[in-house]
Amino acid sequence: MTFHLRAKRRSTLPCVLAGSALLTLCTTANADNRADSALSLGTTTVTADSSGPLQTSSVISSVDLLGGDILEQQPVLYSWELFRRAPGVMLTEFGQGTTSGKLSFRGFNGEGEVNAVKLLIDGIPSNSNDGNMPYLDMLFPLEIDGIEVVRGTNDPRYGLYNIAGNVTVHSRTGGDYGKARLRYGSYDTQELQVAKGIEGSNWTQNYFIGQQKSGGYRDHADAERTSLSGKWFYQPDSAAWRLGLIARHYEADANEPGYLSREDARHSPRESYALSATDMGEREMNQLSLHLDSELAADLSWATKVWLNTLDDDRWVRFSQSAPQQQRTTEERHYGARSSLTYRPEVAWLYDFSLEGGLDTEQQRNRSERYTSVEREPVAQTRDQRFDYDSYGAYLQAVIQPVESLKIIPAFRVDRIEGDYTDELAGNDYSINDYGTIEQPKISLVYTPVQQLSLYGNWGRTFQIGTGAAAYKVPPRTTDLSPSINDGWETGLKFNPTPWLDGRIAYWEQVASDEVRRRLNDPSGESENLGQTRRWGYDAQLNLYPSAELSLWLAHSWQFSEIEKADPSLPASQGQEIDHVPQRLYSAGSTYQATPDLQLSAWLNGQTDYYLERENTQGTYGGYVLFNLGASYQLTEQLAVDLQLKNLTDRYYEYVWYDGVQSLHAPGDGRALYAAVTLDF
Repeated sequence: MTFHLRAKRRSTLPCVLAGSALLTLCTTANADNRADSALSLGTTTVTADSSGPLQTSSVISSVDLLGGDILEQQPVLYSWELFRRAPGVMLTEFGQGTTSGKLSFRGFNGEGEVNAVKLLIDGIPSNSNDGNMPYLDMLFPLEIDGIEVVRGTNDPRYGLYNIAGNVTVHSRTGGDYGKARLRYGSYDTQELQVAKGIEGSNWTQNYFIGQQKSGGYRDHADAERTSLSGKWFYQPDSAAWRLGLIARHYEADANEPGYLSREDARHSPRESYALSATDMGEREMNQLSLHLDSELAADLSWATKVWLNTLDDDRWVRFSQSAPQQQRTTEERHYGARSSLTYRPEVAWLYDFSLEGGLDTEQQRNRSERYTSVEREPVAQTRDQRFDYDSYGAYLQAVIQPVESLKIIPAFRVDRIEGDYTDELAGNDYSINDYGTIEQPKISLVYTPVQQLSLYGNWGRTFQIGTGAAAYKVPPRTTDLSPSINDGWETGLKFNPTPWLDGRIAYWEQVASDEVRRRLNDPSGESENLGQTRRWGYDAQLNLYPSAELSLWLAHSWQFSEIEKADPSLPASQGQEIDHVPQRLYSAGSTYQATPDLQLSAWLNGQTDYYLERENTQGTYGGYVLFNLGASYQLTEQLAVDLQLKNLTDRYYEYVWYDGVQSLHAPGDGRALYAAVTLDF
């Protein structure tokens, strides 16, 4: 689908129209990216002119774009695994039923203690109250048209959860197509995905259904998931505005294999202890959103979204023999709205100029209950919390281009948080901490002296506040807490010296004042102070296209962390590393079009070990290198088959955490083979 809207002095790039806004996601590796520091993997086939909200790839400095063509055949059970292809992104694989895993980056771990990445699906905020990303499970690879990863502190569009950056997943919008994919593989994995697009002169319709069953690598790890979605958009002949509705529904049931001792995990990785025999999770999620995009004038665009997200989750889990089983019940209702105006006037003495301002609100009505239980039967209630958690934000940013080769992007954002909390067990009400008006100045510069080289730098401020009960003034705390302020900066260069080579090298830092982290197994839902922290690192990325048939990519990230000023309650953590943060993340791969019908691929992912706790006394775990192979053959114009071999060397790897007494281990999947048939209709 093409939006024929006003384009100024900008190059026309092959792009895909992002779900519900006049936003373009450019995913072509060798496009003319003048004064642009984004990097791309994969391609799309739809074009759009520059209009509507400012393009992320041309405004934000550290951006990676993944096209749907490199995602749809990935051998994954959950969509968070697709981020293995994104440079500098760390995956935390819990392997526990519906609590399967998550992504993080910039030296923040994925433990659920500090959730530093904001998730958006088609532009809709999609984090749960604690900052986790369960809504990502609603999307299957065949429905995804592209992924956008923004790392750093200089994006003013979002406030809540946008501590280290954000990721946006764009689903298919528009087009006349039909795709069905049937997959079967190791551990009795069965999967069906069907995607259909219908496009008329004024209406577009997109439908998707996905269903997956798997026995799981470990004992007592079987799971079943179903996802449905529909998208309906109307655009009149004048093409001056577009109205759309997106609806999604998701259900999942999965058993949890639990955790093993260090010795058992290595000798019997597929085992599940008897204490976990009744552990499982049940989850239902819905998303409903309305989108209106309009060109008010030749130089003025308006984009608005309103939405409702619902999450209903029950989890029964027992972590060790000495602890009872817990039932954790979560009910969340999130609704909100975002609206932005983008102004692109002609300024005679500037090469280009744009100004964008926006308002947003996210309203949460949440319920959190916990019980001790025996074989999923409740025994005693340990938590009964009701809380409102509302954010209000506004931002303004400008793109000032005095000459073609230089962009200066100042921005400013403010946020306020309101809400109330009721502890039903104690019968007490509490007000939220008065965090005040949280001010977040930001600035970015991109200098492109020649088309083949971009130098960039940015500085920005983001914030972290409590989630759950930790956001409220609960005794013995009687005074207001201040937000933890995160100041970060980055400098780097993007290079494209020849059509067959592009890459990026960058250095970044981020310092947080009074960082707090959620107590994961505390029935009170409170947090504890981590102290002042510093994270820093290097990113190196390289994409090569030595021939029309062959492409290669490499990425290596060094990330370091330190608790610079420890909380007085744990002085031994002073100067230590933050737990579950490996110092190195790396990935590499290649795709070779051996014949017009046969494509071969190979890729690897790896990371180094991490510490389990703040004092760094319990040893290091978690390092791995995983190799994967793939082959796809086009039998006919409409029919293709593919094979994917995951963890080629059957390498043992694991997720490990420390409960204060012992290390607990969850082995990752062994070697697995998947075969699929894809039909275009």
